[in-house]
Amino acid sequence: MTMQQRTLGRQGLTVSAIGYGAMGTTFAYGPGDDTESIAAIRAAHELGVTHFDTAELYGWGTGERLLGAALAPIRDQVTIATKFGFTPPAYAPDSRPEHVRQVVDASLRNLGTDSIDVLYQHIHDPAVPIEDVVGVMQEFVQAGKVRYLGLSNTDATQIRRAHAVHPISVLQTEYSVFSRESEELFPTVDELGIGLVAYSPLARGFLSGAVQPRDAYAPDDLRHQLEWWAPEHFEANVAVVGELTAIAEDRGVRLSQLALAWILAKRDDVVPIPGSRNTARVAENAAAADVVLSADEVARIDALSRDVRGKRAMG
Repeated sequence: MTMQQRTLGRQGLTVSAIGYGAMGTTFAYGPGDDTESIAAIRAAHELGVTHFDTAELYGWGTGERLLGAALAPIRDQVTIATKFGFTPPAYAPDSRPEHVRQVVDASLRNLGTDSIDVLYQHIHDPAVPIEDVVGVMQEFVQAGKVRYLGLSNTDATQIRRAHAVHPISVLQTEYSVFSRESEELFPTVDELGIGLVAYSPLARGFLSGAVQPRDAYAPDDLRHQLEWWAPEHFEANVAVVGELTAIAEDRGVRLSQLALAWILAKRDDVVPIPGSRNTARVAENAAAADVVLSADEVARIDALSRDVRGKRAMG
């Protein structure tokens, strides 16, 4: 199946309008099942998804190995992105040049590929000048082991400094109806010609259409640490979800599709990367590429987004 394509930035990276975020296959959202996850990844590709995202952090290599195995038969038909920049066990930033070299070489092995399509610094490391970080990333480009460079979880100053060393093609940032803080970076990426990849586009599940009572989530579920799930915010946010669901029902689409279509309507160079281990939900997400919202619908969703309680989580 063919899905509409989008070009991210001026460097020419072209991918499907909806991508796939693989964090949840091995990290953060409770126990996973490799067979189920691989089936979901391959179903996404069959539905036209060509851009797949992972990171060293997601299981310290297990997520990369799972994604690499799932995509091995179709490697030449997809783009794979991964990220470096943390160190276990405290999840502290670590972009020391020697560490970056070790991690990227390990990522290539884990993914079972000769080259990574997009390499991101996962989070800004205040201990290492961004110029030094991008200098190491550039080494992999020059060696033919990386095609495009990206940044994630950073600010405008760091983006500008990085871009001065080597063109940054993509900024990956949390962006959804629930999380609009990154809009303050839009003028910078527009000026520099950098595309956007939106992670957590369904607000960690709040916009999936399957949000559960707070006590239904496993004790080790990441969402217990998020302000959106805090007791003082949760019910207010559920009410926002109810209003958004009503808009979706008026259009005859799922809540998740409405939320993804809203992102696609905001910019023509942004690609959301929802992730799911469920093939039915993968199909719902992919179908959002065909949902076109009116200006009035976008404005109504914009207004509801202002009622969301709690700050987003960076990472």
